Amino acid sequence: MPKNKIHFEISERKMILHLIDVFCVVTSLYTVGTFFDLEYLKSSVSNFTYLIVLLFYLKVIGTIFELYNLQISSNEFLVTRSCILTVITTVLAYFLTPIYAPQLPPNRLQIFTFLVVVFFSLVLWRVFYVRFLASNRFHQNALLVCEEEQLGELISGLANIDPHYKIIAYVNDSKQEIVQNLFYSNIERVSSVDLVNYVKEKHITEIVVASQKTKSITSELYQQLLKLLESGKVIREYSQVYEAKTQRIPVQYVARDFYRFFPFSRSNQNRLYLFIVRILEVLLSIIGLLFTLLLIPIIFLGNSIANKGSLFYTQERVGKDGVVFKILKFRTMIENAELENAVFAKAKDNRVTAFGKFMRKTRLDEFPQFMNILKGEMAVIGPRPERPFFVKEIAERMPFYETRHIIKPGLTGWAQVNYSYGESIEESLIKLQYDLYYIKHRSFYLDFSITLKTIMTILFYRGQ
Repeated sequence: MPKNKIHFEISERKMILHLIDVFCVVTSLYTVGTFFDLEYLKSSVSNFTYLIVLLFYLKVIGTIFELYNLQISSNEFLVTRSCILTVITTVLAYFLTPIYAPQLPPNRLQIFTFLVVVFFSLVLWRVFYVRFLASNRFHQNALLVCEEEQLGELISGLANIDPHYKIIAYVNDSKQEIVQNLFYSNIERVSSVDLVNYVKEKHITEIVVASQKTKSITSELYQQLLKLLESGKVIREYSQVYEAKTQRIPVQYVARDFYRFFPFSRSNQNRLYLFIVRILEVLLSIIGLLFTLLLIPIIFLGNSIANKGSLFYTQERVGKDGVVFKILKFRTMIENAELENAVFAKAKDNRVTAFGKFMRKTRLDEFPQFMNILKGEMAVIGPRPERPFFVKEIAERMPFYETRHIIKPGLTGWAQVNYSYGESIEESLIKLQYDLYYIKHRSFYLDFSITLKTIMTILFYRGQ
């Protein structure tokens, strides 16, 4: 491994993918179009308006089909599948766009050539990325500064997030006996005396400080960290790394330092942002309710066959500022599903009917909630509204849980598109981390990202 190895962060890798995708597509279309004198290909990239429309489709549709998901971008088979779906959908949308795209040529060969050029320019570059860049250039070794008992939780917290981020060692000067953990037996324990040499020898690019005990940072370790910082090594606090990698707020590490994570996004108090969002919500609610009216006969027929009982059901949920409201949904469970106590819905819940499973997967059961949005009880994007019984139970065990209620609950949200329904209080902690991340970073860009991920969830049949 070269000593001058460069590492790119997640955002930088995504930017590289975006920029080189554009470069490959534009260059390939112009080169092939010029060489074979194919006017449709040349005009698509030489006319500014046509080019912007093409790239807009490519970026939005590519995001929907996970072309910029780093896990998928590092897998040759998955990224090829994403390229196929992205190119076919992008090209069809482009062909069917009037005025803002070139007029379709009478020669069908140009249409076919356009599709082939866009596809191979993307696929060949992405295969090159997987084989020669993702596996080597973007690999990053990291070292933890932590207590022995923290090791398992800290490593698992970052597991399976970034395929190129690997914690290979940890530093701890404690004289206590080393606790062998079979799951992390490949993680070396390093003494602070040898820290600088070890970091150079193993080509470690980042030191993550997670120690929660002041006495664990000895004077020797402090001096070693200072030398590393002066030599240009990146030293970050664990909660910063956790938030950047997972896009969740590490509630379990906030404790008394909550003020570092508050106040949340200024958008929560930005009247212009809230006004624009509300206008869009009203428009979407009207469209959604019209679509719901069209769905009612179909769902009524499906219910009468496989899900006998009432078509709708209402249930109390906790909204903004802790105000309780009644949510409206299409019924997906058997009648009287909870005769005794309230229980979490599970992935394979026997109470959900066969037709109800289909509606949950496609999110059709959520459409009546546009009425709640129109009434102002809910938003299109926000934390999932929870039942008062569970809110009380979870809040007693989980700090900051009721912080979710500083904004309206949503039909979809950052937690919903990144994680399945919480089947337990433990899983509710993960969803809470996502919810707090959204509240902290709320913006038009994040809202747009959630919208695209929601479309992706429906298209890939990932609802529950």
